[in-house]
Amino acid sequence: QVQLVESGGGLVQAGGSLRLSCAASGMLFSIRDMGWYRQAPGKQRELVAGITWGGTTNYADSVKGRFTISRDNAKNMVYLQMNSLKPEDTAVYFCNANDKWLVDYWGQGTQVTVSS
Repeated sequence: QVQLVESGGGLVQAGGSLRLSCAASGMLFSIRDMGWYRQAPGKQRELVAGITWGGTTNYADSVKGRFTISRDNAKNMVYLQMNSLKPEDTAVYFCNANDKWLVDYWGQGTQVTVSS
C-alpha cells in the first residue's frame, strides 16, 4: 500500500503562482510513476503532468510552459510548480502514483482556486 498526502493548494489571483507538494509513504520501494491530475466541477479528472522514476516528464497541452513537475525520490516527494495561473486552472488537484504491480494510488486532493 502507498499513501499520498497533498498540500499547497489555495486561492491565488490570475497570473500568480502556487507550488503543490505530495508526500508518499508506505511501500515506497514499489512506486514507479507519479503525477498530478485535476478535476474541475462538472468535468472529468484529467492528467496535468506526469513523471517517471527516472525523471521523464509529460504535460497536458494546457499547462505546458507554465507548470513544472519534479520529484525527490530520496524524500519520497513530488511537486507541481504552477506559474501564470489562469481561472481555468481552478480545480481539485490530486496526486497519483502507480507501483510495479500497476496499482494506482490517489491522494485526497487539494483545492486550487484562481480568481480573475
